Amino acid sequence: MLYYIIMEQLSEKKTILLHSCCGPCSTAVVERLAADYSITIFYYNPNITDEEEYNLRLSEQKRFLRELEERTGIRTELIEGPYDRDGWLEAVRGLEGEPEGGARCRRCFELRLSETARAAAELGYDCFDSTLSVSPHKNYDAIKEAGDAAGRRFGVSFEGGNYKKKDGYKRSIELSREYGLYRQDYCGCVYSKRDR
Repeated sequence: MLYYIIMEQLSEKKTILLHSCCGPCSTAVVERLAADYSITIFYYNPNITDEEEYNLRLSEQKRFLRELEERTGIRTELIEGPYDRDGWLEAVRGLEGEPEGGARCRRCFELRLSETARAAAELGYDCFDSTLSVSPHKNYDAIKEAGDAAGRRFGVSFEGGNYKKKDGYKRSIELSREYGLYRQDYCGCVYSKRDR
């Protein structure tokens, strides 16, 4: 009897709230984490300037998760965070002229990962992470710093996976093609759209 109780406890997965910027970036990350974690996607992206673009990315995220479960049995939940683009614009005020990847992006990471950590702590998740690091265009160290700081602030562990490693980005492209996902050519903010 004790053996079965121990085995049942060992089979339980840690719960992770995974911030996702879009369906394509989530593909390889979810695939990599599914064996060890019970995953809930946290779609929190107030940086996306156009509401139509925001809704298209959200729709593709939902479609990917639905089709992933149908094809593989990997089940994930999805929580949509608040869409507050005016709040995001206020948060990056004064950083409009920064280059892509600079101080404005760091502030954006801080904002999105803080909200993810807050939600993870409030909802009782074991840990949180982000799909942002799968992109070769995103600075892993900046993401890690923002995630670690948010984790300390809210008392929840930031896993800090560098998902571009082990061909993570390449795998995300392969899976995006396989699932026929819309792949955007800018991060979503008005400044990256301007500079693309």
